Amino acid sequence: MTKIIDERHFDLGGDLRISRLGFGAMRLPAATLEAPANDRGTALAVLRRAVELGADHIDTAAFYYRHGLAANELIREALSPYPSGLVVATKVGPYRGPDDRTPAGQLPASGLRAEVERNLRELGLDRLDLVYLRPGGMEDPAGEAIGERFAALAGLREEGLIRHLGLSHVSTAQLAEARAIAPVAAVQNRFDVTRPRDAEMLAVCEREGIGYAPYFPLGGFGIPDDARVKAVAARHGATVPQVLLAGLLALSPVMLAIPGTGSLAHLEENMGAAGLRLTEDDLAELGG
Repeated sequence: MTKIIDERHFDLGGDLRISRLGFGAMRLPAATLEAPANDRGTALAVLRRAVELGADHIDTAAFYYRHGLAANELIREALSPYPSGLVVATKVGPYRGPDDRTPAGQLPASGLRAEVERNLRELGLDRLDLVYLRPGGMEDPAGEAIGERFAALAGLREEGLIRHLGLSHVSTAQLAEARAIAPVAAVQNRFDVTRPRDAEMLAVCEREGIGYAPYFPLGGFGIPDDARVKAVAARHGATVPQVLLAGLLALSPVMLAIPGTGSLAHLEENMGAAGLRLTEDDLAELGG
């Protein structure tokens, strides 16, 4: 059942209290695959301003790099020494070689330690707050077994290199497989209010107290041209991205929005969604 949520925080893994509106670092090096590199100074300013505006949950990955700019290294330069309470989440699993524009394969279980250690080194951390295993490509989640790779990450968690484990781009069956090995603190699947195709997973996460951090919360490949969203935005004097984000946060208390940008203006706009409260009529229209 759709509900309006006023709470702005979530207890990730039961012990890390974070704002439900965070920041995604994928677009820090460049806005798109085809775009030129972002200005380094602006990228650093965006990160610092995001934290000033209340983003205490930053989502990144070692394979987020373009044109010599790497998201992890920008995060370290902008924010280290890290403020108390800042949670940094990263993803492992995809393999991206030096000449690959995007990840072109998957690391085996034996390769995950090196990738975790790479993230630790690039971020300048002794322990990663949250590490997602991301199996598969950009297509719909496959039914492949993930137990061996997740167990490898669980072992690194036991060693103290990782605090909490997550899964990205997975099915409910894969979530169940992983949870039989170790606790899952968060799931990161594709979802936005104009493309709510992961309702079953969201329901499982809500029932089990697992955070749900949708990637592409603003559509992913351009802001959706959706008449419903535009109508709600006009009623509230808000922008379409703000309605998309506020709509996500209103769906469930476990929803963790992580919009990303390399623009200070877009950052201010996105973070303004935290104060937008949608009505039941708004939500019904968006879900129509």
